[in-house]
Amino acid sequence: MSTFSGLGTALSSLIAQRQALEVSGQNIANANTIGYTRQRAALSSLPAAQLPSMFSVSNGPGYGTAVTDIARLNDVFLDAQVRTTTASSSFLAARASASKLLETNIGEPAATGLATQLTGLWAAFGDVANSPNKDSSRAVLLETAAAVADRIGSLYTAASTQWSQARTQTGALVEQANTAASNIADLNKRILAMENSGSSANELKDQRDLLVTELSGLVGATTRTQENGQIDVLVGGNMLVDGSKSRQLAVTGAAGFSDATGGAEVKVVWASDPSRSAGLEGGQVAGLLSVLAPPAAGGTGGLLTEAAASYDKLATQLATQVNTLHRQALTIDGTQGGDFFDFTAGQPAALGLKVAFDDPALVAVAAPGAGALDGSFARQIALLGTSVDGPDATWSAFVVQLGVSTASATSRATAAEATRASASAQQIAQTSVDTDEETVNMLAYQRAYEGAARVLSAIDEMLDTLINRTGIVGR
Repeated sequence: MSTFSGLGTALSSLIAQRQALEVSGQNIANANTIGYTRQRAALSSLPAAQLPSMFSVSNGPGYGTAVTDIARLNDVFLDAQVRTTTASSSFLAARASASKLLETNIGEPAATGLATQLTGLWAAFGDVANSPNKDSSRAVLLETAAAVADRIGSLYTAASTQWSQARTQTGALVEQANTAASNIADLNKRILAMENSGSSANELKDQRDLLVTELSGLVGATTRTQENGQIDVLVGGNMLVDGSKSRQLAVTGAAGFSDATGGAEVKVVWASDPSRSAGLEGGQVAGLLSVLAPPAAGGTGGLLTEAAASYDKLATQLATQVNTLHRQALTIDGTQGGDFFDFTAGQPAALGLKVAFDDPALVAVAAPGAGALDGSFARQIALLGTSVDGPDATWSAFVVQLGVSTASATSRATAAEATRASASAQQIAQTSVDTDEETVNMLAYQRAYEGAARVLSAIDEMLDTLINRTGIVGR
């Protein structure tokens, strides 16, 4: 090796240390950038040159150092864990949120709740039984009954409104997932082009990983890495993103609450083939689909449609039990009583429940042959409030069941979120920038750069002596 080769060795170190210093500077610049993964310059020594002679060998040192790669210090296993836990957490959070909102709309226990209004209804029947000759008691009874019917109808309307909001949100989230998938496909294309040209695409990979995590939270996406560095995104085992190509999802099925209560299902399908379900297994959209599901045998259907079915059952039970007794009684003028409650044709029972008349004189509470001032049937109707199979018992069972399911959903969602947060914390610990560590690295690179510069100066002095001062003794 010649003396001049030392210049190349020192130069390689200057270049490598400067590049490594720039990488540390990039890390510090992005210390607070969400989704940024810290990087490291991989330094490798350059081997000595191979001489062309067949039997000759080189005993000299290598030719310095070079940056062979700028590595992203991520962990693929932690990334996969974050995506899996994010999908599960988002799914359970969507269900828990819907349960909490439904529980809030029911408003039990409260002074304005349906349970209190039912109690007031039975008390009003008791007042009529005590004072059957007072029109004021009968008028109060009609108003109280109308309030109960309106309350049941408002509960049904609230469930319908919540369903419509969830349906709209599902469509918006699917559009968001389609946009994210298209962006991932575009990033795949750009990353491949940059790496083929010899450039580093680490920052684009950070953006891609953020989008993949977003997709996991939306539709439970998983990934598979290709040999060329591109990633495929799968939903329900099917390709959503294949390299630089992406597919689109669409929402079909029930468009209104009446469709859902009638058995129609909201589905997420492939836009290119609407007959094929996307088969979502996790994520917020899957959670909303479970909330939007139609009723099923055994009460295992969607949260909101099952609630609507419970409201219909309550309205039908209330009308049937009260009407059965009211028809047997006589009015104040001795006329046979008719239905106390009625339903509006073409509407669900809960929404169409109403008081059949508005004339207090048509309230029938007297037993046949007991006289006009008898109120025995009013007392029997009032006792429905304490019946084990009465409307109060049905409503109480529904409220208790909803409370238990909401508590369970909330507990599961909280546990899943804790798991996701733990996985995210491990990922952040692996990928986030430690400014103290980067400061130490910068000092190390700075000193190495200064050392290489000193070597360069020393070699320059040696060459100056060799070229300019050798052979001038005695002149």
